[in-house]
Amino acid sequence: MTKPIIINTDIEKNTINKNIYGHFAEHLGRCIYEGFWVGEDSDIPNTNGIRNDVVEALRNVNIPLLRWPGGCFADEYHWKDGIGPREERKRMVNTHWGGVVENNHFGTHEFMMLCDMLGAEPYVNGNVGSGTVLEMQEWIEYMTFEGESPMSNLRKENGREKPWKLKYFGVGNENWGCGGNMRPQYYSDLYRQFQTYVRNYGDNKLYKIAGGANVDDYNWTEVLMRESAGLMDGLSLHNYVFPGGFENKGSALDPTESAWFVTMKKSFYMDTLIKRHSTIMDKYDPEKRIGMIVDEWGAWYDVEPGTNPGFLYQQNTIRDALVAGIHLHIFHEHSDRVHMANIAQTVNVIQAMILTEGSKMILTPTYHVFEMFKVHQDAQYLDVSADVPSYEFEGEELPQVSVSASKAANGEVSISLCNIDTKKDAPITLELRGLKEGVKNVSGRILTADKTNTHNTFENPDNVAPKELKGIEVSDETLTVTLPPMSVSVITF
Repeated sequence: MTKPIIINTDIEKNTINKNIYGHFAEHLGRCIYEGFWVGEDSDIPNTNGIRNDVVEALRNVNIPLLRWPGGCFADEYHWKDGIGPREERKRMVNTHWGGVVENNHFGTHEFMMLCDMLGAEPYVNGNVGSGTVLEMQEWIEYMTFEGESPMSNLRKENGREKPWKLKYFGVGNENWGCGGNMRPQYYSDLYRQFQTYVRNYGDNKLYKIAGGANVDDYNWTEVLMRESAGLMDGLSLHNYVFPGGFENKGSALDPTESAWFVTMKKSFYMDTLIKRHSTIMDKYDPEKRIGMIVDEWGAWYDVEPGTNPGFLYQQNTIRDALVAGIHLHIFHEHSDRVHMANIAQTVNVIQAMILTEGSKMILTPTYHVFEMFKVHQDAQYLDVSADVPSYEFEGEELPQVSVSASKAANGEVSISLCNIDTKKDAPITLELRGLKEGVKNVSGRILTADKTNTHNTFENPDNVAPKELKGIEVSDETLTVTLPPMSVSVITF
């Protein structure tokens, strides 16, 4: 008999920072252009060039934060190319992503306008790889200084009188790779230098994020924390799920159970990475002042056949919904250290929330998980004890069910559950401890599919969409329900 999952509703462990539900938009493929930006003259309904349907969809998931302009693009981006009259902006080649011409029509002003429309915090990533200290210093001054100065005056000439509020700023990106192929000692010294000139002007207080490790490069974390911890507020971590490995990632629509299982296994690996990097961070920062910033994560497959290989366009299936659910649960569990996470990427790239084709737009299974899970944003992470059955495949085992629970300020408790098994139901008993009153107003929603590669298309945009979770039985302080295979559910009371 399956053991009950115990939810201690009176043991609140940490606040689940809403920024764990952050997003990432790079000048890559059709993420910015066609995804967010269509221009004022487009037939696609837009506000000042930004398409309305995408903004509306993201506001519906309570998007807390958006990272821009990269990614690898950040370390070849020179911000002055993206200001002033658009017709006069410098055209450049996007050497990282497809070799296409970047016209710089979407720059600082457009990004800040987008964040304002979304109601999201801007997270700007600066250029260490090919930029200068002066360039970064002037960008901060341009964005955040209110008094008279060359950059403040330039901003005003470009139509923005008041400075913007900017909290999150990344000093470089993937400097171990596309951001300069640096050694940790060298980058650590550069970080110390560059961040010195990332200044706080007026009452604008910056949260400085150092470029952290690639996957399991624990030495990188050790060096950065040892040498520069006192000068940073956050340290990033990047990890992608490559089912077939980096060179042959595999198809997003691979229906085999083998592809499914390895994807789930690599999703759970995020827990190991966070624990091991956290152990190093704890040595130098036992108070956990410095946030772990997982500002690139997601499932990365081979591009869809017939599309530009440099655009990283891939489909999104029920498998990706489970990838998202597992990762978000792991971030909840480590919310004492993980202060932010940004899925890669928001529109049309890698594990996208939204796909567009001309004027058409569809919401992916990943989007629906974020919408269902928004109840966890800024809620209190609850203590959970779960001894769940195993999902077995070819001699390997994974937990069949992943679970997380939180309590909102209004007392509402939300429990999210992922059944990752492709074939077996998961009969669940939730034992609710510490309740001051009985269980009231129970409701549930579920996202599921019949096949491992079921996905939404422009012809059938609702193949995978949330439905009511039926069959929840309430008895005193116990809830029972059966979760179908390949499902993500949220129960709220």
